[in-house]
Amino acid sequence: MLNLFIIFFKIGLFSIGGGYAIITLIQEQVVNNYHWISANTFTDIITISQMTPGPLAVNTSTFVGIQLAGISGAIVATIGCIFAGATISIILYLLFTKYQKLEIITNILNTLKATSVGLIMSAGATILILTFVENNSINFLAIIIFVISLLWLQKKKPNPIALMIITGIIGYFVY
Repeated sequence: MLNLFIIFFKIGLFSIGGGYAIITLIQEQVVNNYHWISANTFTDIITISQMTPGPLAVNTSTFVGIQLAGISGAIVATIGCIFAGATISIILYLLFTKYQKLEIITNILNTLKATSVGLIMSAGATILILTFVENNSINFLAIIIFVISLLWLQKKKPNPIALMIITGIIGYFVY
């Protein structure tokens, strides 16, 4: 349990950019380093976390904690994930409000924004590959659903929850 707390504390500590930017770090720890879950299970967790309220890292830590040690594991992993971020947020808020006009602060934030984009792109590429390639063959239906969803999101700006429900229903009937 201590290891679970420490890993998710580190994830929370380095959650710069939050959301999708943290997917790569979580995957590195829980899939690649500790082998707590498989890559496919991780992709499923990300999908489920996307459909539930709350931050992605918190939802993912809760789900992984449950899989490893039940409810107590979920509590430990979630507290580990939240603790570092909450503490850092309070400290950064106090510092930012005092020093936000300094050029060095602007430069640091711009660099961190660029890094966050890179992390998001890396996570997206990983999920894309796991989704489009199943059993060493290309899943053309997944590609078609992806393209339609992407175009719909860009052109019509639908409610993301409605999109998830609609594509979930399609998946239920097609697969």
